[in-house]
Amino acid sequence: MPIFVVHSHFARNHHYDLRLEFNGALKSWAVPKEPPLNHGVKRLAIQVPNHPLSYAKFQGKIKEGYGKGIVKIWDKGTFKTISKSKNKIEVNFKGRKLKGRYALVLFRKPKQWLFFKEKI
Repeated sequence: MPIFVVHSHFARNHHYDLRLEFNGALKSWAVPKEPPLNHGVKRLAIQVPNHPLSYAKFQGKIKEGYGKGIVKIWDKGTFKTISKSKNKIEVNFKGRKLKGRYALVLFRKPKQWLFFKEKI
């Protein structure tokens, strides 16, 4: 099963980085507020450049440049892709905090998505 990780990133502004393994890389989104744990809560997720798979284990301090700040793993686990298109990704998370069916839906091109837990 592919992996996911959510980093808590204390950079210029505290935010979370959602990363999903696709095609040998971590497809990534910056989420300004804590990821939703309950149905009905929607979060903005801004797509950022992909990261290498090795970044899934990273915790520590980025000292210079883009992303400067402290990075901690907030959650991690595996996921199953339910559906994937250009405009919507549905997955089933199996993590410590993120559990169940979630969706990322593109709502403003080019990189603004909504991230939420789906009601089943």
